[in-house]
Amino acid sequence: MVNNKNILWFSEVSKDDLALVGGKGANLGELIKAGLPVPNGFIVTSLAYFHFIKKNKIDKIIAGQLRGLNIANTKKLNLVAKVIQEKILSAKLPGALASDIKNSYRKLYTIEGQGMFVAVRSSATAEDLPGASFAGEHKTFLNVSGADNVVKAVLKCYASLFEARAIYYRQIHQFDHLKVGIAVPVQKMIQSEVSGVMFTIEPVSGDKSKIVIEAGFGLGEAIVSGSINPDRYLIDKDSLKILDKDIQKQTWKIAKVGKEDKHLTVPKNLQETQKITDEQIKKLASFAKKIEDHYQSPQDTEWAISTENGQANIYFVQSRPVTGVKNMDLGKAETKLQTNLKPILKGAAASIGVASGPARIIFKPDEIDKIKAGDVMVAEMTNPEYVPAMKKAVAIVTDTGGRTSHAAIVSRELGTPCVVGAGKATSVLKNGQLVTVDGGAGLVYQGKVALKQAAKEPLETSSEIPITATKVYVNLGEPEAAEKVAALPVDGIGLLRAEFMIAGIGEHPKAMIEQGRSNIFVKRLSEGLRQVCQAFYPRPVIYRATDFKTNEYKGLKGGEQYEKHEENPMLGYRGAFRYVKEPAVFKLELETILQVRERFDLKNLWLMIPFVRTLEEFLEVKKIINEAGLKQTPDFKLWIMVEVPSTVILMESFCQTGIDGVSIGTNDLTQLTLGIDRDNATLAEEFDERNDAVILSVKHVIKTCRQYHVTSSVCGQAPSVFPEFVEMLVRAGATSVSVNPDAVLATRKLVASVERKLLLDQARAALKI
Repeated sequence: MVNNKNILWFSEVSKDDLALVGGKGANLGELIKAGLPVPNGFIVTSLAYFHFIKKNKIDKIIAGQLRGLNIANTKKLNLVAKVIQEKILSAKLPGALASDIKNSYRKLYTIEGQGMFVAVRSSATAEDLPGASFAGEHKTFLNVSGADNVVKAVLKCYASLFEARAIYYRQIHQFDHLKVGIAVPVQKMIQSEVSGVMFTIEPVSGDKSKIVIEAGFGLGEAIVSGSINPDRYLIDKDSLKILDKDIQKQTWKIAKVGKEDKHLTVPKNLQETQKITDEQIKKLASFAKKIEDHYQSPQDTEWAISTENGQANIYFVQSRPVTGVKNMDLGKAETKLQTNLKPILKGAAASIGVASGPARIIFKPDEIDKIKAGDVMVAEMTNPEYVPAMKKAVAIVTDTGGRTSHAAIVSRELGTPCVVGAGKATSVLKNGQLVTVDGGAGLVYQGKVALKQAAKEPLETSSEIPITATKVYVNLGEPEAAEKVAALPVDGIGLLRAEFMIAGIGEHPKAMIEQGRSNIFVKRLSEGLRQVCQAFYPRPVIYRATDFKTNEYKGLKGGEQYEKHEENPMLGYRGAFRYVKEPAVFKLELETILQVRERFDLKNLWLMIPFVRTLEEFLEVKKIINEAGLKQTPDFKLWIMVEVPSTVILMESFCQTGIDGVSIGTNDLTQLTLGIDRDNATLAEEFDERNDAVILSVKHVIKTCRQYHVTSSVCGQAPSVFPEFVEMLVRAGATSVSVNPDAVLATRKLVASVERKLLLDQARAALKI
């Protein structure tokens, strides 16, 4: 006999049983009561969960681990989550509970006939409440078969209550961790040919007169996770008229093959077709009205279509309140940009609002520490593990996903502008690139675009721009920005990054070499270099050769084949050492430089070698350069980056090799001098380029260079951020500084001020005042 405190069937529960069966379980019961087609199943109640953690004394472990936890400390949060989950997974379900689950599964199999495959879902008792979607915070296991495996899946659902992302989300919403329980619905698995999500309102604008349906081939996991860009259908709620269709190409789907879920290729003749018929769209929309009438509030539902006995049947597997709409100030005067500028990316409008900030690209959850407050987070897609980063971001852009994907739902709840399904955001945008995201229009613009047309400020005249002895260079990464940046009062480019241009090519250079397509690489790179050099001619352009790390190279097409995994790429296979070991790619860069200088007569293009560790490797690199036909002359200078303490210590020896200039990279030099990972949020307060050890290193390099008449410059972040750092450089005798475009004018004025003060001090000293 099944103990009803452990097990309840869907038909037995309603919204009044929220504390017992959680939001997901209660909503499945409500859908059945509303007369909607719902696959049969049962729920392992939250009482069973609470009994389990008390019997195994896990509640005490949870309380102890979470006491005083700072969820902003991502590493500590992950460690605590791991400890709690391991305790849960190593414990055993009480015998009576395990028996009840197995007996209920066998009963379901008997009733349904073909129900040996089930979906085992998590339903937290704080889940799917109005205002808090908890979208995907807890685990779901699809196509589970066998009574013992169902029991194991239930235990895994319990453990998912303490995923780092779930702990974070509960704490943000001020839910008590020990009072939030978890129920586990076990539901007959629908092997859907097509599935999707449906909002009973337009979720971005909150328009209650519209219904939005998104659809894709295969199981719904691909749509909900944002892995594909689904079809989108807009329907008028009153007439059920289809107002708009956005048909997306779908090349793959998730489907059950044997006992496993696999990624399968969608047949070519179906990839660009409408996923469901107009009749099915209208049928789903009619269900939407019925669901909303039942709940008396807007709902976000998940549906599936499966063909059984030649009949295509619609099923609903979830419903929850629409979240996030209340956070939108739909009365704002401006929700979309009024601009004639051409967007650099287009996607689906997912969360209304406009925000600007530097793009920060992440490819996996363990990179979320890279997102800082004020960044525009850019990812292929998001899942619940990204939520801490999403909380910090001023806007979010994803490659894939629709308006009902995880990124869209959470962004709306946070009130953060979001564009999803932008296609190639992670490859088109560059880290640190200033962009403006218009979430209401689904557009991304280059630079900061004001909401309202601001009155134009008069440009400063040349008489207001001081002349300085210390050259002021600019850092640049994108050829497209060259013409605009060249109009600034700069003496040239002190750092032209190769990485952005090569990332724009999009393919691993070694793959192109092996395929006999080296000429394409050279052509594409030369186009970028030519554009920059022409814009700045005759001012010098110092091109820093490629300094991709292995993990960054791996992100290029074909990269997986050539790049090995490194635990610490920052200290790994990069810079000058890579050129020595694999000269083929470096030689392509040299060929490009030679072509731009000779063919287009742009002799203002110079070369800088990054991440030089030893004298020996630099001499090998210099030999390769000479063999490529590039010789040091009055109009071709060879510089090196000073980023490693060994280069600082051996500065005199490097000067004796005949280098023309050095550029101090304060970011890496600070990191390696202080032994601090600059991407580690925990250590951020200790990372400071103004530390005495770094300042002494910089001064030593400048002093040594002056002795050998070698140009010295600084191109790290410090000169763009800290005025006192610039003053120190000028006083130490640096011949130039290189800063970000937005810091050029302020830096030149600061340099002029310091130089005037130095002249005044010298005059006073001479007059003995």
